[in-house]
Amino acid sequence: MDIGKEILFFFSALGAFNGLLLGLFLLFFTQKKYLANDFLGALLLALSIRIAKSVCLYFDGKLPKIYLQIGLSACFFIGPFLYYFVRSAVTPLGKMPKSWLRTLIALAVVTLVVGITLPYAEYPVLWKKVITRVIYFQWFSFLLASGILIRGLLRKLFSRSYSMKPAETWISMIFIGNVLIFLLYFSSMVNAPFASYISGSIAFSLILYLMITLVIYKKKTDELFLLLPDKPATKKLNESDAELWLNKLEKVMSEKEVYKNPDLKLHDLSKEIQISGHQLSALLNDHLGKNFTTYLNEWRIAEACKMIATEQHLTLEAIGYEVGFNSKSTFFAAFKKVKGVTPSGYQQTINQTISS
Repeated sequence: MDIGKEILFFFSALGAFNGLLLGLFLLFFTQKKYLANDFLGALLLALSIRIAKSVCLYFDGKLPKIYLQIGLSACFFIGPFLYYFVRSAVTPLGKMPKSWLRTLIALAVVTLVVGITLPYAEYPVLWKKVITRVIYFQWFSFLLASGILIRGLLRKLFSRSYSMKPAETWISMIFIGNVLIFLLYFSSMVNAPFASYISGSIAFSLILYLMITLVIYKKKTDELFLLLPDKPATKKLNESDAELWLNKLEKVMSEKEVYKNPDLKLHDLSKEIQISGHQLSALLNDHLGKNFTTYLNEWRIAEACKMIATEQHLTLEAIGYEVGFNSKSTFFAAFKKVKGVTPSGYQQTINQTISS
């Protein structure tokens, strides 16, 4: 093998190996479990097995027939995995539909039955002339179905008048990459002019390295390939409305003393003054410069300071529970953050002032 072939072999084989690793990562090691990630992982595994077979066969023509059979059998799952990835990415699903599971089980059964009863080693002509063509026809059918499903995304991809979300771009590019790999392998199968058997492996490696680079430098890899719905935009309050809601908020806090509820949530408080949780959060951040937790704790600490000065028969821990904290440690930490001293330190200062 000359130096050119050695480089080609290394590049193609490394692509197949990295495809296996990335597929396993998406299947088993993502923090959030999304169906789209599972199918993309399965797709990469199937493609990697197919690519590994191509690489080994190209550089070793005497490869045992069982490896050829495994590689071709993997092609039987590339199309379905791509289609189900696209379906679950465009419309995120909580769990796999039973019809998909039945289809995959049926494909696995057919693959096993054909592989056991008609092994490649004993029926090479049948595999080359019939079974391989059936596999490629099935692969093409699922490619076509996937393209129809995301035809809107593909139109946006090639139109300059539309801006695409990162997920839309990558779903489209993954589909186009699979089309390219299919065309290269199909061209080689039908002995098209200038078609090289190894070109599909090279294309896969290039596409895979782009995906790996993106995964490394993208923080939210779990949701990278999903078209999740946009978060609702928060309606901004004008100055006059903001002043009105702040007055209502202070009235609710002082008269109803809702801050004493240890389970009080942002949504609960927003209902008290009849605005949305998003608007209340924006109101606190934009006009008071603090988040909900800080705002709530300041009210609780202010009340705790009054009680420390007037309710000296109560322990500090009891005061903490009385003003709405659900643990002694949380009360002490919040008090120190707001007042700069611990509750006991503040109590000592109060006692010294009273005695003097």
